[in-house]
Amino acid sequence: MRATDSRGDWAPGRQFERNRASSAVSSIAHSIDDEPLPQRQLVFAIISLAMLMSSVDQTIVATALPTLQRDLHAQINWSSWTITIYALGQILAMPLAGALSDEYGRKRVFLIAVVIFTSASLCCGLSTSIYTLIPLRAIQALGGGAFLPSASGIVSDHYGRERDRALGMFSSIFPIGGAIGPILGGVFVTYWSWRGIFLVNVPIGIVLLILAVKFLPHTPTRPTARTDFRGVALLGGFVLSAMYGVTSLGTGHQPLWGPTFAGAEALALVMGTLFIRHLRTFAAPVIPPRLLFGKGFAVMNTINFLFGSAALGFGALVPLYAEDRYGIRSLSAGTLLTARAVGMICSAALAVVALRRTGYRPPMVVGFFTLASGLTLMAFRPPHTTPYVWLAIASGITGIGMGTLQPAANNAVMHLDPTRIAAVSGLRGMIRQCGSITAISVTTALLARNAHPGAALGHVFLVFAVLTVATVPLIFYVPDHRGSW
Repeated sequence: MRATDSRGDWAPGRQFERNRASSAVSSIAHSIDDEPLPQRQLVFAIISLAMLMSSVDQTIVATALPTLQRDLHAQINWSSWTITIYALGQILAMPLAGALSDEYGRKRVFLIAVVIFTSASLCCGLSTSIYTLIPLRAIQALGGGAFLPSASGIVSDHYGRERDRALGMFSSIFPIGGAIGPILGGVFVTYWSWRGIFLVNVPIGIVLLILAVKFLPHTPTRPTARTDFRGVALLGGFVLSAMYGVTSLGTGHQPLWGPTFAGAEALALVMGTLFIRHLRTFAAPVIPPRLLFGKGFAVMNTINFLFGSAALGFGALVPLYAEDRYGIRSLSAGTLLTARAVGMICSAALAVVALRRTGYRPPMVVGFFTLASGLTLMAFRPPHTTPYVWLAIASGITGIGMGTLQPAANNAVMHLDPTRIAAVSGLRGMIRQCGSITAISVTTALLARNAHPGAALGHVFLVFAVLTVATVPLIFYVPDHRGSW
């Protein structure tokens, strides 16, 4: 039996959680409302550059998948792991970076993330096989995943009462990266090499490191219990073994009852069980159980997982769909994600401004229905127009839906515990990435076994649309909020 208090919190580490929350409140209480506006803008610009660099790498590789298959002699289910493993690395990094940001300071974690991301990008660009590129991509993701919680913590500390709007503006950074990434990927693949999609990060990372060292303010550290590396290892083992089992089906030689798939999924079940047990018994787990199962968190985590599956997973597959089904060239296929990004930027800006009046639920409902509409259009052949124009329109509609719902979804989960912005932000990103890699791994395994992958991917988009509509009833269980924090 596990001991709980009257609110349903697990007893181990409960006092520790209360102490840390109290410390966080004190830190936020003296947030620098009196700090000069240019200084706050400079801080936001620096961390936005890091977020932009990380978000570019989520989409830039999608354009190069066919080229990676050809140049590195890899099957589609393994070349797609350059996307999947990046998401997995972020899954491990986000909650860990959230905890480390509280313990050692946001700036220190941010700087370490820049060094890891930049160094790994250089090594990725020099890779000679898919089997070296995939683990190096995982290391790159550890740096990229650490940006979000540390950056969210810095913004929260330095924007005080305006932090909801500042955090909401993060929603416009990701689509900008989504717009730049596919274009850069197409340019590099068409006029140089896929290696350029990684090497471009090196000079940007060096500049970012210099700016961060010089201009980011030091943040206070907060005493915590020892870091939960065992929990991170169990979580990584669970996700990695589950995804490996699904990927093995893509070889075309492994049946569902085969030892590789069955063994990997059995190991995932064991690791997942051990991870949940660990969360309930460890004094300060990497993911506090309350943030997973507590009031409000359970429904928001479910929504974020489904959003990651339908929206983020979809984004990685659009260029592949355009190339395989319609024969659109890499550079043009990549710009389809630019159309989605433009839609996100336009709608996100309006959604952030209106958020305090609308509350969280209305923009999430409208956003999910709009996203489902775009996914449905994507699945059908174009009537009376070219495939490129049709896919661009559908991508733009999905972008409008994503931009409408993301600021509300981001702030809805933050509002559940505003004293732990870094940890909650890391968890939110982790859950979405879990949904994304689940969708990508299952989809690419199906495509590898299908004689007509382009047409099959169209059917997958219809499934994503149904999944998105099915998410809407959950929104009415989200705690709503109007006005400022």
